[in-house]
Parts: sequence; structure tokens; C-alpha cells
Amino acid sequence: MSESTSATYAAAGVSIDAGDQAVELLKPHAARATRPEVLGGVGGFAGLFSLKLDRWKEPVLASSTDGVGTKIAIAQALDKHDTVGIDLVGMVVDDLVVTGAEPLFMQDYIAIGKVVPEKIAALVGGIAEGCVQAGCALLGGETAEHPGLMGEHDYDISGTGVGVVEASAILGPERVRPSDVVIALGSTGLHSNGYSLARHVLLDIARMSLEGHVEEFGRTLGEELLEPTKIYAKDCLALMAETEVRTFAHVTGGGLEANLARVMPRGLVAHLERGSWNPAAVFAVIGQLGKVEQAEMEKTFNMGVGMVAIIARDDADRALAMLTARHVPSWVLGEIRPAEDADGPRAILSGDHPRF
Repeated sequence: MSESTSATYAAAGVSIDAGDQAVELLKPHAARATRPEVLGGVGGFAGLFSLKLDRWKEPVLASSTDGVGTKIAIAQALDKHDTVGIDLVGMVVDDLVVTGAEPLFMQDYIAIGKVVPEKIAALVGGIAEGCVQAGCALLGGETAEHPGLMGEHDYDISGTGVGVVEASAILGPERVRPSDVVIALGSTGLHSNGYSLARHVLLDIARMSLEGHVEEFGRTLGEELLEPTKIYAKDCLALMAETEVRTFAHVTGGGLEANLARVMPRGLVAHLERGSWNPAAVFAVIGQLGKVEQAEMEKTFNMGVGMVAIIARDDADRALAMLTARHVPSWVLGEIRPAEDADGPRAILSGDHPRF
């Protein structure tokens, strides 16, 4: 083969130079999302995190992995990539905190058709912002260019987080007691679940424009759909420090009932009242335009409840006051009662939403 026809990595679609440029652009973002335990900087083969666990007697590590799902299609359509990283962190760290764990660090993975350094920097900037909100470090990550496998403008992101919790403080179903109070922490919208249905209804059936202003939202459809996921990690840790938290439930895919049931013990049931809150307009618009039945809405979307805390009754008022002081919308969603059927549902929604 002559020199003029020799194959190169760049000719195959992978630019090492673009990758190096992306690393340089993301370094300032990674520097924002750090903790004292982080050793070294960006560019090594592995991230180093010193386990300074003196404050724990019997530390247990917790780990979680997640992605953002088809919300990324909205970011790609609008060419706006600086918020889905916040969603990624929220999906991971708020699963960690359900166990009672303090998030320590995140690592991300970006698969992309063609590396555009500015796009990678925007994605990592969002992840770094999420880590700042969660109080954890962005310890490292990987960007993989996949020409031929993905379109030039396509990408997907995923992340893994690690946290730590004292063995004696691990939260779970065994802590839940009859008469405990169920407190809802309000969501900022769809968060990162149900976007396949939302996109089908709003874009395919209703033919709405992402750039179009929607009166019910007070902003464009795209702005509503890209509203970042609320990260509750610091709020949950604050509640654990000051009140008797039995457990948390992160409301993601499957909806409120299914996710709350995951942290309920056999023999008890969480009775929840729809009349205690009014879901945001985005849920009503999707339900009405798509003629989506209530049961389908409630198993697909969070319906305005992003996190649930089960609190000892004597601490419920204190918990609500703390959340209000932290600017987290919260309310009493229901209570824990003995189950009439030990093998029946462990979470039950009743009543109707006001004005929904």
C-alpha cells in the first residue's frame, strides 16, 4: 500500500486531536466539582480518592449507575447540552442517598458519533454542576468516539456514583413503622423519566414545536422539557442529621407507587392522598393531548413528586420546616398503616388531584 493511500485513525472518523482539545476545555469544569479526598487531576488512567473515613466506625460503600434516557433527544434537537449532565448526576446520587449514603464521587461515560470539543465541554460542565449541587466530586470519565456506529450528532451519557454510609445508619424497609408520615419533596417537572411517552404525545401527536411558547408553561416547550432534574442529596442528608428518617424513595421510572413500594416492608402500606398536591402543568398537558389514562400517567411520570421521605410522626413538622428553609417544596403526602392484606399493594394512591 502506498503512503498516499495509507489509512489513518482520523480518516476512519476518530480525531485524537479533537479528544485532546475536549479534555483541555473540560478541565475547569472538573476542577469545580471536587472534594478534599480527591488526589491528582484530569488526564490520568484512573481517578484517585483517599478514603478518609475517620468519622465512620463501620463504613459501607454504596454504588449506583444510571443514564438520562431519551431526554437526550431534546437536548440534541435544540443543540443545548449543558443541562443533561445535571440530570445524570441527579439520577445517580439520589439513588445513593436513598440508602442513607453520602455521595463521594461520580464518573461519567460519553459515547458520541463525532467529538466536538465544545459539546463535550458543555456536557461535562453540566455533570460538574450536578456534582457541585450534590456535594460530590467528579473523579473521572471517558469519552468514546463511535463513527459508523452513531450519527455525527448523536451521543449518550451514563454515570456511576459511589457513596458511603455508616452500617448502623443504612436506611431501608425494616425501619418503617405504623403511623410514620410520608412527606413528598416536589419535582421540577418530568426530571429524566417518561420522555419517550412525552415526546410521542407532544411532538408526534400534538405536533408542537420545541421552540414554541406554551402559555401553560410560561416558556417554550423545549425549555420546559430540558428543565434539569432536582438533586435532593444534600436535602436528604440534612433531614437524616436532624430528624428520624426511616427511609427515602427516589421517584423515577415506575412512578410514585412502584418506587415507594420498593422501600416498604411486608405487612405495612403507604396510604397516599392525591388531593394533597396539584401536579405541574406539563403533566396535565401530556395527559390531555395524548388522552393518556391516569394509571398510565402515574406509572410513567413522577407527577410532581421527585423524592419521598418516610419520617417518624414526631419529627414530621420539623422535617417540613427544614425543607421549607432549604427552598424545597414539600408536604404531607400520606401515612403508613398496617396492611389488611400482607401480600397486597404496599403503596396506594387515593382521591383526585385538585384541578387536574
